Amino acid sequence: MRRPVLLALVLTLGSLVVLTAPGSDARPAAYPQLRVTAQVRGLTQPWDVKPLPGGRLLVTERATRRLILWRAGGKRVVRFPSASVWSSGETGLMGLAVDPAFTSNRRIYTCQGGFRTGGGHDVRVVAWRLNSTYTAVRRLRTLVAGIPATTGRHGGCRLLIPSYGALLVGTGDAAIGTNAQSLGTLGGKVLRVNRFTGAPWPGNPFVRSANPRARLILTYGHRNVQGLAQRADGSLWSVEHGPDRDDEVNRLVRGGNYGWNPVPGYNESVPMTDQSLPGTQIAARWRSGFPTLATSGASWVGTGAAWGSYRGMLAVAALKAGRVVFLRFDSAGRFLGMRTPPELTRYGRLRSVTRLGNGDLLVTTANGSGDRVLRVHP
Repeated sequence: MRRPVLLALVLTLGSLVVLTAPGSDARPAAYPQLRVTAQVRGLTQPWDVKPLPGGRLLVTERATRRLILWRAGGKRVVRFPSASVWSSGETGLMGLAVDPAFTSNRRIYTCQGGFRTGGGHDVRVVAWRLNSTYTAVRRLRTLVAGIPATTGRHGGCRLLIPSYGALLVGTGDAAIGTNAQSLGTLGGKVLRVNRFTGAPWPGNPFVRSANPRARLILTYGHRNVQGLAQRADGSLWSVEHGPDRDDEVNRLVRGGNYGWNPVPGYNESVPMTDQSLPGTQIAARWRSGFPTLATSGASWVGTGAAWGSYRGMLAVAALKAGRVVFLRFDSAGRFLGMRTPPELTRYGRLRSVTRLGNGDLLVTTANGSGDRVLRVHP
């Protein structure tokens, strides 16, 4: 007869660790101390950071709409048409991606607020070419436009190029109640497009729809997608802000509905994943409960031995909670436990997490002034 599995919750140094029974794929709680250094200083609301060849880093600043290059301790502002970026509230110059073939094509991608022809605003994804001296960009094309925007609230805007070469775009619902469930709008979605043309990715679930917007959609029913990450097994994951409860980490399934439907009006008392809706709503793999942490950017920790028991965990930045939480999931995507390293609770609001080629993590602060890019390694 199989004995029941007992789970123990242990609270140490402000960190919650779930201990699982033998036979699970959790690792022993041998966590190395993390070393945190300030890689880039003197920033204002950095939103995203990505590595470039030669040890360079590229940083977006949301409200200033600046694109900043750092190398060997110095930084400079890249010539970039900041006046073409609409900034308001939570929207401005936000998500950033670097093309996997950057050394040959020098392409980068930004997700940003934009100005509509004839008036009004939207959120859009733009492809650029960075020059050979890393001093200026040239606009190539707008890949996606018409992502809804109102006051700037819930602008979403995380970018990810997964291993198979598409471009994923996490969007917010613009605080409009009907957006997340509607396939006729790009708000409250994860989009998947060709990174060179902006065309729908051939494997998208609604690629044959008569509605051109629906063709771009990979998943829907999201509130405000702030993080996207691909696990080593190829699976795609999103991180979302909840209202006053239930920030979520979701495993993305093609055509999946993640259940946000705050209608009539914009009723934020409804569940983040409303299982009373028609059809199937996909439950989150992790929820914060009450209160929220304001989870944001995320990256999977690599397999380097120095990371110890952090290996393979999902590192998620939290704005309101001012920390990075490390979440463990088993090979089937079931949540096993979490840990908050005390070394990453001292820097205020944290926005993005980016993994470097050597396994180190870059974390951006979001305190409004005197912000930094932190480098984290065991």
